[in-house]
Amino acid sequence: MGNALRFLYGHCCKSEAADSDSLGPHGVSPATFGVSALARDIYHYEINSQVPEGLSKYVVSSKKAQSNWYKKLSVAWRQAKPPPQTPEEASRLVIQTLKRHQQADVEGLLAFYGLPLPHTLVELSTGVPTSLPRRTQVDAKVVADGDTITVYVSTMDPRELSSVPRDVQTAAVERSKARAQKNYAKVDALHKMIIDTGYRVLNVQNQEVLARKYRIRLRGIDAPESSMPYGKEAKEELAQIVQGKCLRVLVFDEDQYSRSVGDIYCNGIFVQESMLKKGLAWHYKAYDKRPELEKWEKEARAKRVGLWSSLNPEMPWEWRKDLREGR
Repeated sequence: MGNALRFLYGHCCKSEAADSDSLGPHGVSPATFGVSALARDIYHYEINSQVPEGLSKYVVSSKKAQSNWYKKLSVAWRQAKPPPQTPEEASRLVIQTLKRHQQADVEGLLAFYGLPLPHTLVELSTGVPTSLPRRTQVDAKVVADGDTITVYVSTMDPRELSSVPRDVQTAAVERSKARAQKNYAKVDALHKMIIDTGYRVLNVQNQEVLARKYRIRLRGIDAPESSMPYGKEAKEELAQIVQGKCLRVLVFDEDQYSRSVGDIYCNGIFVQESMLKKGLAWHYKAYDKRPELEKWEKEARAKRVGLWSSLNPEMPWEWRKDLREGR
């Protein structure tokens, strides 16, 4: 079973929008964003050693004591494998980490983030936790071809936060300060450093977001290379499918080029199925034996759509082999 990751491209899905009546202290829905709010505040504490404004209204201890909590939570969050992904998991981490502190403080901290209080938690089952959304951004320019895309995942996602290098965090903060001071030479230098480490600062809905770069190779299909017949059409079709959409990616493996190999779903559509049925990709049988992929390729062949409109289209893996061998 692959790791389930949900990528939200550009805009949030309507199903995740919060009603104004249910907004918590951070101005977002506790049920949906409580974990992200806690992750964000831990991240900010690691950078500036400041606890969030307004927390004192919910707890009884001093800001010095609050700072001690966030220092402990930062260590616990980074040690958790994987970090908390649901409100229940985040609540348990807080309770376990601060178990020697006053009950009023622990419950106040949980209430501040809209997380479940101790008496509301049920016993854990032995099942695998469900993954939560990751927020990212995609651009048509980062669709390499008909079977590979590049995505940028927000580091505010709980699982990303624990792996962001400290120098990248610092560079992002310093870049923001330099931008406010209109020191654009420093902004560019810091952004280049961030990009060189596999991250990027993106503008999402008028907010700057530090995001991590991932390359995704669509599992089980092989699209024509860009210079092959229908290579351009395959790339354009994939870009049209993913741009500005909500995606869910199931990652199964990593290939020799360090790309994550996975299945991609977009608004309930299986992307590989769409590419195969439109005749814009081959079933990559050498690496994936799923019968449904073979079936969809045969349907496109029978209808003579896309690359199957040619009598004898060249297989992309054979084309690459010939290129390597100089033929």
